[in-house]
Formats: sequence, C-alpha cells, structure tokens
Amino acid sequence: MRPGRGWLMLTVLWGVLAALSANAGHEGGAGYVVGFPAEHVKRLLDAGARLIFIDLRPVEEFGQGRLPGARSVPLQELHRRYAEVPRTGHVILYCACPAAEVEGAYRFLRDQSYRNLSLMEDGFPGWVKHGYPLER
Repeated sequence: MRPGRGWLMLTVLWGVLAALSANAGHEGGAGYVVGFPAEHVKRLLDAGARLIFIDLRPVEEFGQGRLPGARSVPLQELHRRYAEVPRTGHVILYCACPAAEVEGAYRFLRDQSYRNLSLMEDGFPGWVKHGYPLER
C-alpha cells in the first residue's frame, strides 16, 4: 500500500460509517441531515464507491452539465417523481439552491422511508469550484 493510501481508505470508511450511524435512531423525518462537502464525495468516488447522484436542479441546468452519471429529478417535481430515486445504493442529492431547499428534499425523502440518502453540502457550485469532472 502506498503511503497516504491507507489514510484515504480510513477516511472513506469513516465517512460511510458516519453516514450510516448518523441515520440510526433518527427515523421518521427527524431534523438530522447527513451531508458531505464536494471534496469528500470526490474522495469516495476516487476510492471506488458506487454513488447515485440525484440532480435536483431544473432540467435546463442539468442539460448544461452534471456530476458523472447523475439522474435528473428537479426539485419542483420531486413530490410526484420521488419514486425515481433508488431505494438501494448510496444516493447523494445535490442542486445549486439554498441549503434549506436541498435539506427539505432530503427530509421529504426520509418521510417517504428512504434511508440511503446524503446530500452534497456545497452542491453543484462546490463541485464546479473544485474543477471536478462534469458530464454534458
């Protein structure tokens, strides 16, 4: 193992475990929201984690660029399209909206019995700011 790689794997493992344990005991729409900055999400991807990105931005913005493999479920359509969000795998929600809006989407999905969610705290702008890859 190369120097530094062990630290990366421990960090990734800690993040995943933190997300899972943070959800324990917070069932039924509790106020707790599990979120990670873009840097952490990128480290998870680089370590081989299979993440499912749900882009909550309007379709027009999604079409201009998105995280790799992201699926579009615009925030304004979430209440009628939430069944398109997978119930298995690690789902990461993101948008380019105020934190309260993406947190509201997170809580709505938790109220629909989703337990596999996190959000990207700094959203699409944070991802772009770091120069991480986009699909077009």
